[in-house]
Amino acid sequence: MKRTLFLVFLFVFAQAVAAQTPLSLGESVEGALVHGDEDRYSIDLAADQFVAGWADQISVDVVISVFGPEGELVEQVDVSGRGVESFQFEVEDAGTYGIAIEPFEDEEGDYALVIDRIEPVATEPAEIVDQLMASFNRNTSPGVVVGVVRDGELAFSKAYGMANLTYSVPFTVDTPTNIGSTSKQFTAFAITMLAERGELELDDDVRDYIPELPDLGETVTLRHLLTHTSGYREFLNTLAIGGRRLDLGDGIEHEELIEVVKRQPELQNSPGSEWNYNNTAYGLLAEVVVRVTGESFPDWMRANVFEPLGMTNTYVRFSNMHIVPGASQGYVPSEEGGWQNVSDLGGAMGAGGIYSTVGDLAKWMDNYRTAELGGRHVIDQMTTSYELTDGEETGYGFGLFIDEMRGARRIQHGGADTAHRSEFGFLPDDNVGLIILSNFAGVPGNAPERISEAFFGDVFEVEEDEGLQAEEAAPDPVELAETETEFNSADFDAFVGRYEMEEAPGFILAFRRDGDNFYTQATGQPELEIFHTTGTTFELRVAEASVTFNRNDDGTVSTITLHQNGDHPANRLEEGVDLELADYTGLYFSEELEAFYSIVVEEEGLVLQHRRWDDINLSHTSEENFSGGFPIATLDFVRDEQGVITGFMAGNGRARDIWFEKED
Repeated sequence: MKRTLFLVFLFVFAQAVAAQTPLSLGESVEGALVHGDEDRYSIDLAADQFVAGWADQISVDVVISVFGPEGELVEQVDVSGRGVESFQFEVEDAGTYGIAIEPFEDEEGDYALVIDRIEPVATEPAEIVDQLMASFNRNTSPGVVVGVVRDGELAFSKAYGMANLTYSVPFTVDTPTNIGSTSKQFTAFAITMLAERGELELDDDVRDYIPELPDLGETVTLRHLLTHTSGYREFLNTLAIGGRRLDLGDGIEHEELIEVVKRQPELQNSPGSEWNYNNTAYGLLAEVVVRVTGESFPDWMRANVFEPLGMTNTYVRFSNMHIVPGASQGYVPSEEGGWQNVSDLGGAMGAGGIYSTVGDLAKWMDNYRTAELGGRHVIDQMTTSYELTDGEETGYGFGLFIDEMRGARRIQHGGADTAHRSEFGFLPDDNVGLIILSNFAGVPGNAPERISEAFFGDVFEVEEDEGLQAEEAAPDPVELAETETEFNSADFDAFVGRYEMEEAPGFILAFRRDGDNFYTQATGQPELEIFHTTGTTFELRVAEASVTFNRNDDGTVSTITLHQNGDHPANRLEEGVDLELADYTGLYFSEELEAFYSIVVEEEGLVLQHRRWDDINLSHTSEENFSGGFPIATLDFVRDEQGVITGFMAGNGRARDIWFEKED
């Protein structure tokens, strides 16, 4: 159900062809890696070929990098820690391509590498999907199903892989699958339709329906819940800070959403003033449906939404122990190799918890066009971007993101549970859409755009071909002189340092210079070279991303902007500050979460410890503030009048300002 900022950086390195071992189609080669090793392979390929392969991570987590004839990075993959790591790429220019296998971080162990598919790059839409989903198309892999919708009908649908590996059940287009947060639009529809029927008002206080929620000083309305602007803590992240291991299948009862809010001492923001994605809100909205209608949420949804639209294979899963007939099982890679099945998140109903099929979701998608169920006013409210109290639009309506895809207006939402993933995107002006459902997180990230382009690319704005009309497109010589000036490498020293992303506390971009070369490294990712373009902007040539260093009036730099799927600000962290680390050590307790953390000093510096989580190394950011990792991304320490630390405020973006008092 979680959607988070996902920043993709790729690693480029030069290769020496002479040191590479030749590969051939279908041949399995075995290798062993120790820390610092890198095995290199080569294969001769013609232009316009599709290549797919995989590495069996027998006892080591590998990073697979594919590079072209000139040493340019073509693809890099590191999805799973054990089992099969699949990769695929398309050949533009004929030549010798290289594949590098290296261990992730300090791991050591054995692997096997196979190239199992070399064929012409597909040009027909159905064949393009086949190649994109090549890694799923085997009876030893979890599955995926793709549905393309045009004029309310499935114009294409196909399933790949397995719905259940234990019993060898193939994925089909009729396999009910957990759609995660894509469920939110159904909950939003239920609330908005009840408002249309006069059974509630969207600007009602949520406490009118759930009176046991606390009065936190300001009115939280149903509209605030629908638009992720309530100020309530997000329950999954809150419980994780408290020590709940959702990744290990720890249970959550639906009633706990109310308890999380009841224990919250104050709102995280004034209602309507800030957009902060919130699963708690949608769980509470499902409870409002129950209390207004007197029916269970699954029963009401079936009678009032699914059945009227003919969605006969769609179910609300009341809990993660509830049986959904014929449903797909979720899978993650096992540390021992192969796959392991995992339970869905608990307490998901309302925020997630719906199982559906591409056929049923196509019917649901068409209702955005016809408004046959609910009426046009309901649909219009759901698909209108919410405006914050300061006038800024959020790009989110009721349970839906409102944006554009290549110039075409789009309403969309993705979903993620412990294992399952979903994509739902509809272009209402053109009446076309795409649905992707899977029981594993490994669907290629470029699949939605590639499939959309293949099937209904005619609706997109035409991208200018840089090679056409070169005379008209040529830059003015004066502009060229202003933008492509020589950059003095030493000037980069003013940019060197670490910057923390505002939208993802604890996610840090570090920058350094080595002679005339410049590098960046993101938290938990390899270091990459960046290249000067214009002014104070540098690009990553292996991904569609760039960074601008924002100079202050005095020439210093305290902020940067990452340009990747939008603009994302980051703030410079303080460096070289002398700290008395012993001041911060001790035992800390949160009464709100009934949870303990310890802070100790080790060789790396301060370390945050919890009995159920791995140790987290803390990094000083500014003044009394530190960054960590999951589940606590930020720690803001507080001192009393005597300068003694009394505790810290913990946060991870969706849940923040949780007080931990120092016990000793």
